[in-house]
Amino acid sequence: MPSPKQILIVDDDPDVHQLLAAALQAPDRRIDNAADGLEGLARVQAAPYDLVITDVTMPGLDGLELLERIRKIRPDTRVMVMTVASTPEDIIRALREQAFTYLSKPFTIPAVRRMVATALESTPSGDDIEVLSAQPHWLSLRLRCKAETADRILQFLREIAMDLPAKERENIATAFREILLNAIEHGGGSDPNKHVIITYVRGQRALFYYVRDPGQGFSLDDIPHAAVSNPADSPIEHVEVRQHLGMRPGGFGIFMTRQLVDEMIYNEKGNEVLLIKYLE
Repeated sequence: MPSPKQILIVDDDPDVHQLLAAALQAPDRRIDNAADGLEGLARVQAAPYDLVITDVTMPGLDGLELLERIRKIRPDTRVMVMTVASTPEDIIRALREQAFTYLSKPFTIPAVRRMVATALESTPSGDDIEVLSAQPHWLSLRLRCKAETADRILQFLREIAMDLPAKERENIATAFREILLNAIEHGGGSDPNKHVIITYVRGQRALFYYVRDPGQGFSLDDIPHAAVSNPADSPIEHVEVRQHLGMRPGGFGIFMTRQLVDEMIYNEKGNEVLLIKYLE
């Protein structure tokens, strides 16, 4: 039998401990608690944990300082940051300190369960997400071509745009995820030795998401396996093409993205794309 996964919850609110412990309990997990950052740090120093879930605002040692200390003493530990008062500056700091993910309170139990399962099943590297430039209005990152890295960075970008209406935020996140996964899967061949560059820019009147993959590029006129290329009289022709080529079901990414953003612009080579969403 494999050893149980070790989870440490660090929060000064006993109700959060009770809620998370009940939601995350499983036969293959062992859950410990710490009432503040200093106690959490002492526990991490004494024994390794697979995952630390920490609040930001705590007496003595806050969650971001705890994250920084953990990175130095146990760099392989995955850390999930939670907060009731999220700011772009805190999100950027969490990214720089290689937090696995970042989540605002109040959260939903299914969302936490999904993130915890992903964290425990993943094999992250310290340089999966490299910060190239980070300001609240301009964020540039270098990502390894791994699907789990795409899902991680998507959560950070959701958080940094929390002031947008929920539906608009989710539409933009869905569009960006499709383009980023295309870049990782098709441009990078899901090769973790290759990288994708992404940039998020927040202007006064628009959001810009830029993605550059390491591939040879493509032409929108030459992708018969994608829904965007279907003839008007055959809206699912790409499904048959994908089956013939032995590709997984899908192919709706570019077509769907066009419906969710205001502009989608490719470079000549086809390995760089700019998504634009105008703010009302």
